[in-house]
Amino acid sequence: MGRSRQSGELNGGCTYREQLGSEANAITVLDYLADRYRHSSRAEWSARIGAGRVVVDDRPVAEGDPLRSGQWLSWYRPPWREPHAPRSFAVLYDRGGVVAVAKPAGLPTLPGADFYESTLLRQLARYDSDLIPMHRLGRWTSGIVLCARDKKSRAELAEQFANRTIRKRYRALASGNPKEDQFVIRTPIGPVPHPTLGTVHGALITGKSAESRVRVLRRDGSQFLCDVNILSGRPHQIRIHLAAAGHPLCGDPLYAAGGCPRASEPALPGEGGYLLHGAEVGFDAVSDRGELSAPGFVRVHCVPPSPLIHLT
Repeated sequence: MGRSRQSGELNGGCTYREQLGSEANAITVLDYLADRYRHSSRAEWSARIGAGRVVVDDRPVAEGDPLRSGQWLSWYRPPWREPHAPRSFAVLYDRGGVVAVAKPAGLPTLPGADFYESTLLRQLARYDSDLIPMHRLGRWTSGIVLCARDKKSRAELAEQFANRTIRKRYRALASGNPKEDQFVIRTPIGPVPHPTLGTVHGALITGKSAESRVRVLRRDGSQFLCDVNILSGRPHQIRIHLAAAGHPLCGDPLYAAGGCPRASEPALPGEGGYLLHGAEVGFDAVSDRGELSAPGFVRVHCVPPSPLIHLT
């Protein structure tokens, strides 16, 4: 088990750095930051720029300076107290260049918004500074995250993700009582309007293809326990797909039936209330120093939290 100090302590601050794409061309520094990073107000971004905490290509800028594609934008955030989040994880598999860990619900996978030290990425560094998550789970989704510790392993796993040969099975508690015990959802997923963030992922006919295979395990009146197998990995795919099929996850504050944000005061994607767990991941063994790190196809399992356990 990897562990660290409790949440709530002052972190060390951090510098965020990104290379600008074509969408930044001719947009001012202030307009770009205020539109892209809405966790801070326009006035707060203006103050940071004025204090010299925002630089482009390592040079101070004014808020009205235009940006262009290819530039490096960096901004410094002084130390702050992060929201409470668990800072522990379990190592389920560690062989060669591949490590599989169990992420707890409530811990973001990657830094963002007010989370930096309280993320799986930063906590993994305490176990092995070379580990990089190869995919992400939503903050309140628990379960397996595959990680790689070297360039070769990252490339091999990335190829498997791209070819959709990695198998992922999730356990979920959803609302309603579906007619069938097994069904497939193929609703495309893309950006849909959100009043706070501008857009979030949701059901969109012109979106990217996605497929979820649902198997009902147990019915309990107005809700049911199910396994969901996916090959694609669109953001919030299972939440969106079950909602699109008329069965939103129980307690999901964001996605309503239909697969889009609720019409009245929709939550943010990182808000919890639902139960979703990455229970199994299967992948082809990654080579290590000319040998296989494990023979053939590897399956990693992670026991779900008690409300999602199915006793056969």
